[in-house]
Amino acid sequence: MKAQLFTQIQQVSDCLLHFGGSDSGKDKNSSQQDLKKGILYRDLGIEEWDWPQGVGLYGLFKVQSYFRDERYMPFFNDWYQGHFKKGLPSRNINTTAPYLPLAELADSLENPSVFRDLCFRQAEWLLNELPKTKEGGFQHVTTAIEDCGGTIQHDSELWIDTLFMAVLFLNKMGRKYNRQDWIDEASRQFLIHIKYLYDKQSGLFYHGWSFNRNDNFGGIYWCRGNSWFTCGIMDYLEDCGSGISQGLRQYLTDTYRAQVNTLIRLQSPSGLWHTVLDDPDSYEEVSGSAAITAGIHKGIRLGILDDSFRPAALNGLKAICRNIDGNGTVQNVSAGTSMGLDADHYKKIVIRPIAYGQSLALLALYEGLENA
Repeated sequence: MKAQLFTQIQQVSDCLLHFGGSDSGKDKNSSQQDLKKGILYRDLGIEEWDWPQGVGLYGLFKVQSYFRDERYMPFFNDWYQGHFKKGLPSRNINTTAPYLPLAELADSLENPSVFRDLCFRQAEWLLNELPKTKEGGFQHVTTAIEDCGGTIQHDSELWIDTLFMAVLFLNKMGRKYNRQDWIDEASRQFLIHIKYLYDKQSGLFYHGWSFNRNDNFGGIYWCRGNSWFTCGIMDYLEDCGSGISQGLRQYLTDTYRAQVNTLIRLQSPSGLWHTVLDDPDSYEEVSGSAAITAGIHKGIRLGILDDSFRPAALNGLKAICRNIDGNGTVQNVSAGTSMGLDADHYKKIVIRPIAYGQSLALLALYEGLENA
C-alpha cells in the first residue's frame, strides 16, 4: 500500500496546486437557500485567503515537511507574496487559517521579516482584539459573504472549527517565539471549547455553543466538526512536546481517547463516517473522515493509542484512497457548513471538490505513510 500512498499523495498535491474556481464576486448574488447549502464560490479554489485555502496550504506544508525538501516553496512564495501585494481580507477566525503554515514558512519566503511581522500581528490580534465570549472564549468571527473586508460576528458563539483555524496557530507561534502568553491562551481555548462543546455521555463534540441561547444549537454531532478536534489535538500536542504540564496533557489525551473510542463504534463498513455521525441515513463524508483517519493514525504514531486502533485507521485510509479519482480530485466532500439547528441542515449541505478536502486527504495519506 505504501507505493499507492506515494502515488496518491503526488496526485492529490498536484491537483491542489492547480485547484481553481474561487470567485468571491459571485457570492454577492447568492440566495439564502444556496448559502444554507454551503454554496460559496470563494471556497472552491486555492486562490482566496480564507479557511478552505489555509487548510489546503497546511496539507501541502505537511507533505513537504515529510519529504524534507522545498518542493512547494515556489507555490507558497507566489501565493503569500500575491496576497500581500493584493491586500489581506478582514481579520477573523477563518482568515487566521493561512497563518498556520505561514508561521513555519515565513523564514523561507522572500522578504521574511514582512511575513514574520504579519504572523506576530495576527497572534497579538487574537489575544487582544478578537471579540471574546463569556469566560474569554474566542468568538467565532468569520468573513462576510458579500464583502471579504467585512465580518460576521456570530455573537457569543463558540465553534469547534476555531481550534484548528486559529488556536493551533497561536500555540505554534508561542512555542516558536517563546511567548508564554500565547501558549497559555492556546491552552485556555482548548479547555473552554472542551467545556462547552464536549458531550460526556457520547464522547463526541457538538458543532457549537451559544452563550446567548445557553445551548448547543441543534445538538448535532457533525463529522467534520469532530474531526477538527481529532486531528487538531494531535498536532497541538506534537507542537507542545515536553513543554506542557502532565496534568493538561493527560486531560487532553483522555478526552481524545474517549472521542476516538466512540468514533470507532460509529465508523461505517465502508471505512468512512456519516456527516451526522450518529445518523446512518446521512451521507458518508470524506473530508471529516480523512481528518479523523489522520488523527487516529497520528495517535497511534505518537503512542497515545495502541495497535487495537490500527484496523479502523487502515479501513479509513483505504476508504479515502477509494474516493480519490484518477486526476487526484478528492470526491464526496461536503461544502462549508454553517451552524445548524437540526440534522436535516447538515444532510442538505452540498457535496463538491474543495481545497480542504484535498488537504485533509493529504493529512490522512501522509499519516498513513508514517505508519506504513
